[in-house]
Amino acid sequence: MSCAVHTQLPGGKPVTVSVNGVAIARDAIVREMQHHAAAKPIAAWQQAARALVIRELLLQEARRLAVTPQPISDAEGRRETDEEAMMRGLIEREVAVPEPDDETCRRYYENNRARLRSSDIYEASHILFAALPADAPAYAQAREDAAAALAELRAHPERFAALAQAHSQCPSAAQGGNLGQITTGQTTPEFEQVLIGLAPGELCAAPVATRYGFHIIQLGRKHEGRTLPYELVAARIADYLRESVKRRAAAQYIARLVSAAQIQGIELAGANDMRVH
Repeated sequence: MSCAVHTQLPGGKPVTVSVNGVAIARDAIVREMQHHAAAKPIAAWQQAARALVIRELLLQEARRLAVTPQPISDAEGRRETDEEAMMRGLIEREVAVPEPDDETCRRYYENNRARLRSSDIYEASHILFAALPADAPAYAQAREDAAAALAELRAHPERFAALAQAHSQCPSAAQGGNLGQITTGQTTPEFEQVLIGLAPGELCAAPVATRYGFHIIQLGRKHEGRTLPYELVAARIADYLRESVKRRAAAQYIARLVSAAQIQGIELAGANDMRVH
């Protein structure tokens, strides 16, 4: 038998948190807070308390239904505790997750073609005038040198490779500034924003400032991404839909347990509260 204990809200009065008469210890809530980032300690405390209430509720139900723990290991080799295995086993036993059929998967495919598209590929070149922003004189000089080189290239664009070999402080200088094929996310945001706005063969309008210095950018060619064939993404779509249904069904199951339980000291109202932590 367990007696309810008082837990202390940060900067507030003692609060009793219990599930069907079983107390959630103050120390347990404090330890759990490290896993719940929040702007204020009170919010982290509430999130931690809710997580432990859900955990206790699931464990009580697993014990009631005599769920036998069968721990498994994840891809990194971390083995479940018996309690984690009991909660997983309970959800697997009590929550039915239908397999997404081909019609459902194809409907998702048709409605989400933009998300199921290969990345655009850019063949780009640049000339880097390197300087750290913290070094104001060097940064200003790099800007000036880049502007001068860009002016020369506007008059003689065929000199790009030669100027890159002579002035660029990037290893790509040896290849005339050629960066090869790049996709979004492979360069700095400032560089990428300018690059994706260029037409093939076009130079940037002005030197592009990044944390590395100033760049002159030229787009060679752009290879448009394409929508991936359904057959190539069907398994991925099925996995996504299966996991989405599983999360919703688990949340609904937990909500039913919550509605039938006697929970004191914390409210569990929103869908975000009904998750297994």
